[in-house]
Amino acid sequence: MQNAQNALDTVVILGTGGTIAGTAAHAADTVGYTAGQIGVEQLVAAVPDLAGQPLEAEQVAQLDSKDMGYEVWLQLAGRLAHHLSRPEVAGAVVTHGTDTLEETAFFLQQVLSPSKPVVLVAAMRPATALMADGPQNLLDAVLLARTPGCHGVLALLAGTVHAGHEVRKTHTYRLDAFGSGDAGPLAYVEAGQVRALRPWPAPREGAAERLAALQAVPQPWPWIEILSSAAGVDGRAVQALSAAGVAGLVVAGTGNGTLHEALEAALRTAVADGVPVLRCSRCLAGGVIEVTGALPSAGLLTPAQARVRMLLGLLGVD
Repeated sequence: MQNAQNALDTVVILGTGGTIAGTAAHAADTVGYTAGQIGVEQLVAAVPDLAGQPLEAEQVAQLDSKDMGYEVWLQLAGRLAHHLSRPEVAGAVVTHGTDTLEETAFFLQQVLSPSKPVVLVAAMRPATALMADGPQNLLDAVLLARTPGCHGVLALLAGTVHAGHEVRKTHTYRLDAFGSGDAGPLAYVEAGQVRALRPWPAPREGAAERLAALQAVPQPWPWIEILSSAAGVDGRAVQALSAAGVAGLVVAGTGNGTLHEALEAALRTAVADGVPVLRCSRCLAGGVIEVTGALPSAGLLTPAQARVRMLLGLLGVD
């Protein structure tokens, strides 16, 4: 779909499925729906205010984001790099599910670090809901992608803009289900206006080289698992994963990344055997402050983000 040729403010919308493209048998059903049923062109056509704007739509994938995989990440990053290199493209929008949005956003920011905006947009209600949130979110995302001076990977839901390397899902059902931890939101979209609160994510040099290196890495990519510390845990899961050939472990610790002594002992053995470990916190806010002698921490990253960081490090493209 293309509404205008060679427009200098063209926005490319890449579809990957998700709740925003989901459908349910009844309009009142906002949990028993099937994600990824509606094509991206149909999503765009359902927003009257987007009619006549210089837009292009392309379907990259059609899935429930809980099933997101590395192959889709690679394909999505490649298509984004292609479109962002075109001088007439002001920015890109990616329709995405909410479940793994924070991982995709973190991955894209690390790999692309674009000098143009890439806005991940999602919805907490399916397209068939009585009060679907997807159309307004999509309209706001296109506006943000065309905002002068805006750049980096961003996420937008419920009028709130988050940085791709900070965003995390914080609620299972609310429309405003995302946050940015202690950093707070980057901006708000209010009545068709973008009100920036902080600087946009800074671009990094070498994006083309990082992506090319990533595309050259053969599949399968390294196997990394996330574990949790809790009352009564032991080290058997670590031992089993190490014996099975896990490439890295991320552990969601209690408080400031603290670990049950049995779990920590097993993790230290894994590190001695060559398995990298990163500590995070299972707390919803705050990061892990480094303590002398402790296992390495992931700082402010959530366990899901730390897993992506470790993956890229093992692949040599972080």
